[in-house]
Amino acid sequence: MDKIQHKMVPVNGIDMHVAELGKGPTVLLIHGFPELWYAWRHQIVFLATQGYHAVAPDLRGYGDTTGVATSDATKFTTLQVVGDLVALIDVVAAPGEEKVFVVGHDWGAIITWALCLYRPDKVKALVNMSVLFTPRNPKFKPLDALRALYGNDYYVIRFQEPGEIEGEFAVWGTERVLYDMLSYRTPGPVFLPKGIGFGNSPNDPIVLPSWLTKEDLAYYTSKFEKTGFTGGLNYYRALNTNWELTAPWTGAKVKVPVKFIVGDLDLTYNAFGAKDYIEKGGFKKDVPLLEDVVILKGVGHFLQEEKPDEINHHILNFIKQF
Repeated sequence: MDKIQHKMVPVNGIDMHVAELGKGPTVLLIHGFPELWYAWRHQIVFLATQGYHAVAPDLRGYGDTTGVATSDATKFTTLQVVGDLVALIDVVAAPGEEKVFVVGHDWGAIITWALCLYRPDKVKALVNMSVLFTPRNPKFKPLDALRALYGNDYYVIRFQEPGEIEGEFAVWGTERVLYDMLSYRTPGPVFLPKGIGFGNSPNDPIVLPSWLTKEDLAYYTSKFEKTGFTGGLNYYRALNTNWELTAPWTGAKVKVPVKFIVGDLDLTYNAFGAKDYIEKGGFKKDVPLLEDVVILKGVGHFLQEEKPDEINHHILNFIKQF
């Protein structure tokens, strides 16, 4: 960890914080919510030892990246975030390295699916985790569909009203919110009824899972106490805007080589229709160069932190083919 280098990179009108280590082909590691570059700490060190240049940014609205007003959720569409990544690739890739390897998790997976749709010329191969590719449905806006399916207490719907969930998070405390999210292992949808949150008392003892140390939680807490959660929540608030802006990609397929990894306890794997999408051929139809789907037994959502050694070798065994 001490060897990981940190720098600020001006890209697409913002100043992006980047953690990196190693020399060789570039591997871009894209985090989700509520994560930071730090979610990839195990992968950065491992990939560097294997002869790769590992690069993990804090996405716009997160951590030490600055330059975008979190008060405006329309600045957090996939078009803008992919724009950040394309500019970042141009900076961090070696001379002559036109394409890079990409790894995504959670919202990072959504962003990297979009990167492969918008700019496949930038991606050698993709390892995506937790969140399946979601083809655009021209008939339904995503928030309307989620509300109809899960109701108003579903976490994505609860995240929509600016300031509302932030106010509840402030009552629970940053550390408690992060702990509740990072340790969530129920294989089903997340509901956050007003004032109840995850159903725990803020005074309940924090018993960390084996893969998360006090130091890890303290790092996440220190960064989210500084920035607040609004930057990350804005990605959810831009879902319908994404839908409106991406009409040209209706029916488009992801045409880069892909490996997909998910835990069988992940709420995403247990979401409505997810298993059928994988098992009945829809996923392969939309991602024709899908080479492998790995379902890890007894593993939750934050799989690259929970099972770093397994994830490291899955990433390495895939990208070294290219």
